[in-house]
Order: sequence, then structure tokens, then C-alpha cells
Amino acid sequence: MKTIILNLRRERDELLSRPYLLRRNHYDVEALLDSRLIKLITGPRRVGKSTQALLLLRNKNFAYLNFDSQPLLDVWDANLVMRLLEDVYPGYEYILLDEVQNLNHWDMWVGELYRQGKNMVITGSNAKMLSSEMATVLTGKYIQLEMLPFSLEEFFDWNKLDLHKVLEERPTEASALMDDYLRNGGYPEMVASRQLTSSYLDTLFDSIVWKDVARRHHVRNITDLNNLAVYLVSNFCNFVSANDLTEELGFSSVNTTKKFMDYLHEPYLFYYLPRYNSKLKLMKKASRKVYVVDNGFVVAKAFALSENLGRLLENQVFIELLRRGYSTEKSLFYYHSRNGKEVDFVLRKGAKIECLMQVCYDMRGAKTEKREIDSLVECAEELKCNNLVIVTNNEERIIEKNGYKIRVVPVAKF
Repeated sequence: MKTIILNLRRERDELLSRPYLLRRNHYDVEALLDSRLIKLITGPRRVGKSTQALLLLRNKNFAYLNFDSQPLLDVWDANLVMRLLEDVYPGYEYILLDEVQNLNHWDMWVGELYRQGKNMVITGSNAKMLSSEMATVLTGKYIQLEMLPFSLEEFFDWNKLDLHKVLEERPTEASALMDDYLRNGGYPEMVASRQLTSSYLDTLFDSIVWKDVARRHHVRNITDLNNLAVYLVSNFCNFVSANDLTEELGFSSVNTTKKFMDYLHEPYLFYYLPRYNSKLKLMKKASRKVYVVDNGFVVAKAFALSENLGRLLENQVFIELLRRGYSTEKSLFYYHSRNGKEVDFVLRKGAKIECLMQVCYDMRGAKTEKREIDSLVECAEELKCNNLVIVTNNEERIIEKNGYKIRVVPVAKF
């Protein structure tokens, strides 16, 4: 066992020696690490959760266990491991548990370490980490840090460029990179290998569906699950309902469809945006809009005869709003007016609506501008909101209509 622990220490040190891009975040790292709450880093597969954990602890004395190590799992002895950690990492302050869900009854063991006062950082597959284990055994004992693929700013950071400086000094280069990000997304491993992006994300998508979802939930009809996943990614930014999907895809029951939709949300593959309504019962009945965690999945898996830059931009903006802490069914919605006008995003803070937001790739046409402005103004009147924004690909101006001032903002500045 000690040989295994020593090998894992060498693995940790080798990982720490590599150069990494420091991800942008909105939390105080020192305050986070000082907290005795378990730090749970969640998010889609392959977005850099383990890397983020290493960066959090880089200058600290921390022990490291990687439960992707089969030798460790084969000879697991919790008491012996804890004694050996004291020997291999004298005086350690933190423990990093990577992919801990691979350990049987991991939640009970982590709960015991918490009671002993151990300061832990945990990473793992979100589909497993946020199941009943975290919700029951560890309730109130952890803080969740969500990670997503690179943002647009982080994509430029990786290219060693400042997004806003490049926009002013080399607009053509900035435009090309922004278009690349819009179409291919921000999965960290693929930003340097764009020719492989589609193949890589195709394989990753299938792995999430077939392994993370089907295997975890013991899905028998994997073909139906896969068909639903492909249908959703092909119809991103569109309205969906379990009833319509059941009929469209020929599923056996609406309950099966609802269950599969929930399964596909668990690993952060798809999100479902509800319609804003002050009455919760009515909100639950309305169709939801479906979004995918990264635009690259659209190129890799969607069945589409033509690209839709408008929907790609809308999906990009949606994921950015998630990065900023907005949450579906709590602070992020879409809205339909009584006359059927739509606004893409309603941003709420507490009980107050703080912003209405439209997304329109190109608003230079008179008909397009009228449609977007009329929808936004009508919804603003009904929801009593004066903070109105339209996010576009590259337009910037102020539009005034019916006493409302609407800010048109290019996505890079947004």
C-alpha cells in the first residue's frame, strides 16, 4: 500500500510541474480553503476539475489520492491509508480526493473524515457526485464549485491574448477567434487541436450518454436514450416538452421521456430553461427551452442541414449566464408576453427582475430590428423592467423606444 501512495505522490508532483491556464473565478481562494466545508468541484466531464483542484492547492501542503488508480481500489484499507498519508505527507493541511466516487461507500468515509476535521477538496463525475450520496449523508457539509468549458475570455487567455485589447488593435484576428469559439466551443483539450474537435466531442458525447447516464441508471433501452440526446442537441435553443418528445420519438410513455431528460441533465450535458411566471404551477406546465453545455457538441452531434449562428450565439450567452451564477428555475428564465412576444432571458435577483435580454446575431435588417425591439419592449411593459439588453455578434448602439432605452452590446463586451 505504501508503494501505491508513494506512486500517487509522484503523480501529484508531476501534475503540479505542468503549465496550466489559471481559470477565471469569482471566489476568494484563501477564504475557500480556510473553510472546513468540503470543497466539491463539479461540472461536465473533461473541463479541468482535477486541474482546478491542483491549482487551488498548488502552494499548500496537501495529500493526494486518485481513485482512478485500480491498484489503490484493489487493496483499499481506509485506516491504513490514513496512517500512510501522515507518513508520506507529514503535517498535511488538506486532502485532495480525485474521482472519489469510484470507491465503494465513499460518502460514508468522506463523512467520517469530515467529522475528524479533515479539510477536503473533492472532484468527480457530477452525475455521481450530486446524487443521493451528497444530498443525504453530506447535507450542509460541502460547498459546490461548478466548472464549465472555457469562456470566451478564457479562450483568448489560452491563446495568450487579451480579448478586449485584440478587439481594438487587431479586430480581424479577434473576429476570427470569436467565430472559432462560437462554432467549436471551449473544451480545454480541444482549443489547440481544432481539426480533432468534432471527433473528440462526438466520442465524449457518446461516453457521457452510454457510460455516465445509461450505466449509472441501469437504462435498458439505450437506443431511446441516445435518440433523445441526439434530438435535443439538434434542437438546441428550441422549445421542448415531454409530451411532444414522446410522440415525436415514439417513446413508450411520457414518464420515460421525463426520466431520460432528467438523466441527461445530471452530468451537465443539457439544461432546460423554464418560462417565467409568478405562479409556479403555470411555470411547470409550460414548454422549456433546451440548451447544450458547449457549442462544440452541436457541430459534433447535431443533425442539421445548415448552421444557425443565431442559435449558437444564444447558447453561448446562456452558458455565460450560468458562469455568472444564474440558475434555471431560480434566477434565469425565458418569457412569453400575452400576445406571444418572446424574450430570450429573464434575469432575476431575489424577487426582483433585474434584466431582460435578447440575443440576435445580426440586427442590421429593419424587419429583424423591429421584431427584436417590439418583443423586448412588450415584455418589459408586462414585467415592469427598465434594464433591457440585446447581445449581438458585433453591433453596439443605444436604441430608444416607448420611453425605454435598450443597450445593444457585442458579445465580446458582454
